[in-house]
Amino acid sequence: TKPVLYVANVDEDVVGDPDSIEYVKKIREFAATENAEVVVISARAEEEISELDDEDKQEFLEALGLTESGVDKLTRAAYHLLGLGTYFTAGEKEVRAWTFKRGMKAPQVAGIIHSDFEKGFIRAVTMSYEDLVKYGSEKAVKEAGRLREEGKEYIVQDGDIMEFRFNV
Repeated sequence: TKPVLYVANVDEDVVGDPDSIEYVKKIREFAATENAEVVVISARAEEEISELDDEDKQEFLEALGLTESGVDKLTRAAYHLLGLGTYFTAGEKEVRAWTFKRGMKAPQVAGIIHSDFEKGFIRAVTMSYEDLVKYGSEKAVKEAGRLREEGKEYIVQDGDIMEFRFNV
């Protein structure tokens, strides 16, 4: 009754092409009977990746035929399996990621930061991460008409960037 995630540890030589590995195929077949997910990683490669700077990390991943690290794949799969998402708060001093259960409404996710935010929730000024990347700044997102004010019934989406308005 609980969600299951299988993690297959393979040699770094073949981590870029896991479908060519016979036992990974067997694990996928078995996992399918349980409606479970499978993530293929190379612990040896992950150890090496952890010691690299960002530029070298990307080069190493490309050499292995990968677009992201196994840790990133594992995290993404676990979040999906558990029904979790991430929203962000951003200010001049700090940008922070917060984990929430998918389906939560804006006041509930505000309460993750502090219970007063939930109690006195008025609205959430919101933009998507994709819009911020596309337009380049909060000001440009606003000028494009993509900055939104969401109320108490808004269901928070993975990747939302939120500023909460509240009064206690």
